[in-house]
Parts: sequence; C-alpha cells; structure tokens
Amino acid sequence: MTERVDFYILKDATPRQGWSFACRLTEKAYLRNLSVAILTDTEADARSLDELLWTFNERSFVPHEIFAAHAESADVSVYVTADPAQGPSADLLVNLSNRLPERPDRFGRIAEIIDADTERKRLGRERFKSYRELQLQLETHQLDALNEV
Repeated sequence: MTERVDFYILKDATPRQGWSFACRLTEKAYLRNLSVAILTDTEADARSLDELLWTFNERSFVPHEIFAAHAESADVSVYVTADPAQGPSADLLVNLSNRLPERPDRFGRIAEIIDADTERKRLGRERFKSYRELQLQLETHQLDALNEV
C-alpha cells in the first residue's frame, strides 16, 4: 500500500539534473536499507541511468541492476526498469518516466521527479491528478539547490 507520493520540483529543465537528484535520493534510501525501483521511459534511459548510478559520486556505492524478468537476484535492493509492469515490489519507486506506474500500490512510497521542461511539467500534473483520484497522500517539494535530498 502506497503511503505517500512526493513530487520533487526542480528549477532546471534538463533531464540529467533530475537523474542526478534521483541517484542521490536512491543512495539515501539504499543507506537506510530500503528497496528501490527506478522507472525510466526507455531501455536506453535505463542503461544510461545504470551507468550514472555507478559514477555520480566517486565516494558512493549503490549496488543495483537493470531488471530482467528471467534473472533471479532477490538480493539486489535497487533495480532500474523501463517497463512499468516489471519488477518486484519496493519500498520506494523513483519515477523518472512520463507515465503513471502500473499498480502503484506495489510501492511503499513514490518519488516523482519533475524538471522545468514545459511538457514534462504538464505530464507531471496529469500524474498528480491521477494519484489524487487514487486518494493517495501527496506532498510537493520545491527544490532550489540540486544538492537537496
């Protein structure tokens, strides 16, 4: 059951800034022993984010993998996927895609990262309305500095 959906609103309009924030948010959750799913729009995005998770901070280590339905890696607590229907339940879903995750109730919390791009903001507002219709608790966080988590 989803406890809350947090919308993190970034002032920058580049997706890469949102991805960097997602890496820091994922690291914070991982260090708290939470399982994390990260949803991207495409497989290419998933591969790029996979690389970024290894390199975003030279002092960090967030073990993760790109989810594959045939893989048996129950011990991995962080996974990346481009398929909203794939992957096990997790404590936190970091949604970097422009779509609503399938069965949001599989995740304890959901983090929606919205940058300043006009179209992505519009799609984020649509997801906000959908979550509200599902009667989920919503919180919005306006981020001024990229180092906020």
